[in-house]
Amino acid sequence: MENLRAILFITLISALCPSLTRSFSPDNPTDRRILVLIDDASIKSSHSLFFKSLQSRGFELEFKLADDPSIFVQRYGQYMYDGLILFSPSAEKFGGSLDLAAVLDFVDSGRDLILAADANASGLIRNIAAECGVDFDEDPSAMVIDHSSYAISETEGDHTLIASDSFIESNVILGSRKIEAPVLFRGIGHSLSPDNSLVFKVLSASPSAYSANPKSTLVKPPSLAGSSISLVSVMQARNNARILISGSLSMFSDRFYRSGVLKAGSSTKFEKSGNEQFLTELSKWIFHERGHLKVINLKHHKIDEKEEPAVYRIKDDLEFSVEIYEWSGNSWVPYVTNDVQVQFYMMSPYVLKTLATDQKGLYHTSFKVPDVYGVFQFKLEYHRLGYTSLSLSKQIPVRPFRHNEYERFITTAYPYYGASFTTMAGFFIFSFAFLYHK
Repeated sequence: MENLRAILFITLISALCPSLTRSFSPDNPTDRRILVLIDDASIKSSHSLFFKSLQSRGFELEFKLADDPSIFVQRYGQYMYDGLILFSPSAEKFGGSLDLAAVLDFVDSGRDLILAADANASGLIRNIAAECGVDFDEDPSAMVIDHSSYAISETEGDHTLIASDSFIESNVILGSRKIEAPVLFRGIGHSLSPDNSLVFKVLSASPSAYSANPKSTLVKPPSLAGSSISLVSVMQARNNARILISGSLSMFSDRFYRSGVLKAGSSTKFEKSGNEQFLTELSKWIFHERGHLKVINLKHHKIDEKEEPAVYRIKDDLEFSVEIYEWSGNSWVPYVTNDVQVQFYMMSPYVLKTLATDQKGLYHTSFKVPDVYGVFQFKLEYHRLGYTSLSLSKQIPVRPFRHNEYERFITTAYPYYGASFTTMAGFFIFSFAFLYHK
């Protein structure tokens, strides 16, 4: 009875508060609610252009102070948000039920995360980043300094205002339109964990950059130097959750969005930095507005048949097809490429075929079932930088020939047939001669 009451209560709450059960929808990946945690209420206005960009694309943002005791990311077993933005670099702990483990569970459930740090980054923020494969400089006073690729400014004389244009070369992550203006960055650098192959840099420092305290004399080699310093990194987990980690909260600010840029050593002055374009395009990828794939209608059947059989026989000729679509931000469109493969797999792939496409989302191929019987799988594994991973399999048994399905006379065995009849004829002649010849 108590269980029944609990179920009825949760059902009633879900009906009255649909936002509590609202979650990632495969049919509409951009229909999402995002929780934004901030250190200070002023961030909501000082970073308003970034937030307005998200809201204009249909996202619902809920702002809370990082130490707000009413913070809950899930209730009654249901996640209340599909994305989390941590603009609270100095937070030593979060309010409510949110902590390091809860943030990691949030990502493990397939949801997305944006984390921005700065020179005041707390141990909590650093630990979250470390769990995602990003290691910030251990020196709490260190910042990224570059004496050759800095932005010329009347107020910034310590060369910590970096003008970087070392972007990742990926249209699916940063869009097809080239970012002309450098991105302004002022914050801390980080390196990528060699144990995490899923994290990669999207904005790097120049070869002349290094990480150190700008207010003190450098007496020993810096722990981070050169283009190995990452300014902004992203990770796509194996469950397709996406994470953005930046060493600068200022790069999201309205001030950096609107600032002009004159990079040291360059005569070209840009009236507006590349921050808005860079972060807008990157946020589209983070929140699955781009690079999100789905696969449907996996089909297979014998050639000249339409129905899927319950079992194949060795040496059968079969056809395989599948449909793959990409989310464009508004609708599903055909995904067109030439590197999708299917395996016919049992312990190891017996058949590996590259699928042909009709340019409308349909991928297909045909092949002969190998001369091995057992339980096989059609396996489609697709991993490409910037796109959600696809993993699909379908099991099918393969049987040998039945006793009445073998050929009666095999052409290659004619010599043996001839030898057998010759032996019988010789034996008959010998027996006749032996019995009746005097």
